[in-house]
Amino acid sequence: QVQLVESGGGLVQAGGSLRLSCATSGRTIFGYPMAWFRQAPGKEREFVSHIAWRGGNTYYADSVKGRFTISRDNAKNTVYLQMNSLKLEDTANYYCASDRRFSQSVNVVPTAYEYWGQGTQVTVSS
Repeated sequence: QVQLVESGGGLVQAGGSLRLSCATSGRTIFGYPMAWFRQAPGKEREFVSHIAWRGGNTYYADSVKGRFTISRDNAKNTVYLQMNSLKLEDTANYYCASDRRFSQSVNVVPTAYEYWGQGTQVTVSS
């Protein structure tokens, strides 16, 4: 059974930083592209960032480009999202997701992903 578990969320002041982690169990993440999405209350789940299964290529939503960095450690079976210069509008529940094996696409729609974590809440205060 594949499980994704996010951690690292919390309350932070605007301008601060957080590092989210997504640990996968039940299978290796090697070969699987991974992504982060977020969902604020009353809004649809939106794409944040994607990392290719090889780990070299990354992709970001315009709203987080230059502030967030996605990375992966296949040996630890974990994907990370480093979030700097946080803004009030970054407040949301953050989810990690696993795409299909060896997928070459940068999928920005949630329905493309196989497995999801339960989410971790990030709240940015003024």
